[in-house]
Amino acid sequence: MSDPIDRRSFLARGTATGVGIAAIGASGGLLAACSSGSGSSSTTGAIATHPNGVSTATPKPGGALVFGVDAEEKGFSPTQGTFDEVGILYARTVFDPLMILAADSTPQPYLAQSVTPNGDYTVWTITMRPNLVFHNGSPCDAAAVAANFAAHKASALTGPAITTIDTVTVTSPLVVTIIMKSPWVPFDYYLTGGIGGQFAFIAEPNWLNSNSQTNPVGTGPFVFQEWVPNDHFTATKNPHYWRSGYPYLDSITYKPIPDPDQLLSSLTSGSVDIMHSDTPNAISTLRSDTSLGYVDDSTNVAGESDMGCLLLNLDKPPFNNLKVRQATAYAISSAQYVKVIDQGIFPTSNGPFSSNSPYYVADNGYPVYNVSKAKQLVQEAQQETGQPVSVTVNHVPDPTTTRIAEYLQQALQTAGITVTLSPIQQAQIINTALLGTFQAQVWRQFGAVDPDMNYIFWSPTNANTPGFSINMARNTDPAMQTALLQGRKSPNKSDRIAAYQQVSKLLGSDIPYVWYDRTVWAIGAQPTVENFDNPTTPTGAKAFGLIGGAIWPTQIWLNS
Repeated sequence: MSDPIDRRSFLARGTATGVGIAAIGASGGLLAACSSGSGSSSTTGAIATHPNGVSTATPKPGGALVFGVDAEEKGFSPTQGTFDEVGILYARTVFDPLMILAADSTPQPYLAQSVTPNGDYTVWTITMRPNLVFHNGSPCDAAAVAANFAAHKASALTGPAITTIDTVTVTSPLVVTIIMKSPWVPFDYYLTGGIGGQFAFIAEPNWLNSNSQTNPVGTGPFVFQEWVPNDHFTATKNPHYWRSGYPYLDSITYKPIPDPDQLLSSLTSGSVDIMHSDTPNAISTLRSDTSLGYVDDSTNVAGESDMGCLLLNLDKPPFNNLKVRQATAYAISSAQYVKVIDQGIFPTSNGPFSSNSPYYVADNGYPVYNVSKAKQLVQEAQQETGQPVSVTVNHVPDPTTTRIAEYLQQALQTAGITVTLSPIQQAQIINTALLGTFQAQVWRQFGAVDPDMNYIFWSPTNANTPGFSINMARNTDPAMQTALLQGRKSPNKSDRIAAYQQVSKLLGSDIPYVWYDRTVWAIGAQPTVENFDNPTTPTGAKAFGLIGGAIWPTQIWLNS
């Protein structure tokens, strides 16, 4: 139910304290400390039958699509912009990523013809398709790809994403060889261009190095036409697109509408053709209106979803005491939270992985709701320290997040923990987490197409860096580093599954986060919008559609 404090906000605000440089190589899950949308307590039943964004009809070329989005970007540059779900939509419009996530959740070549590792994943070879050109006619070849990686390595924002890369060499006109400092097995997942992997989008080098945030030049299906920040971004059909026959639309316009109720009404009134949302009220309404096209990721998740949680600071009282962390977890019922706060729409959570993930462990050691046990642990902690257990919970002061904070406050106080709520503006709350000047914060994080994208947030090596910590919970369990490295370096699928199941168990026992729900993203569309959730790879195979609020504009067409 959270409205994320996104990567755009994270980096722009973090840079002021010197922390922005550490952020972009990490989770797609967008750091989030607030929520938005209706807080009504109505419930919803099963999803009704809708057009599902997959069309087998013959596409009709032409038409102009208006896409209502929940936020605005600060720009288009992959080295300077801070792409969240809207940034990914913008990027997929004017750029192409090197790879695409197939329907079976494997990375497949897209702009690249092939991406292959050596036997131990220390050398990756990217071979580009021949005759690719940018919108300005310049070649998109190996030199262009190498220039993009060089620009990212030099970027204070995106450079930390690729610190494992040692050298990038043009070994032939269409071939780039990347040598790693250590094995990096899921590197190709970053190249699919999702959140946390924006360096996958290849921009025209001269434009990229101009440090422009507007007038982007890529190879994408649409060509930049106009951007009026906080009003609209319009792009027109690329007549020379390398994927023959695409795109179908003559133009696409994105309209930022941050208020979720206004965004929903814009769709139902017809002023926008399609929208995305992660708010229960909008999802409930979209599900009940069978005249609309609809899809969500409640059952079909690419990797990890964002998880709602209470972020704890393990570096200071009271949460440097495991008993207090355990008591906090025992005191909060995910099932009750979802019923009261999420209208029953979002699934419950006991960790960073959804129940249909191979990394999910049902019994991962995370405390099961038990108020009596919570009270007992609070009393034991008080006897040991000679002090009452009290905590300040930070939250963004919008109405719905305040309601969440008040719900958590009531649950913890029932267990004997004194809770003070501290409203902190969205522009500051991420820095509060990074600098460690908090005890607990209402939070949302960890969505990623591969769990390695959360390495930077979970690694103990990032827990106590001077001045700030990108491991914001300050969890220093050395067993976590062992598991993360196994997940990063092992090419064996079963080893990786075991590694991240161990991560789930360690988070369940260490309790740096108190979990309560997982985010659901949905797309609603007018019935004239066809094929919005049916992307394909260049070979024609099915690709993964909706991921974290972003879809592909390339294959959409209008039946009007």
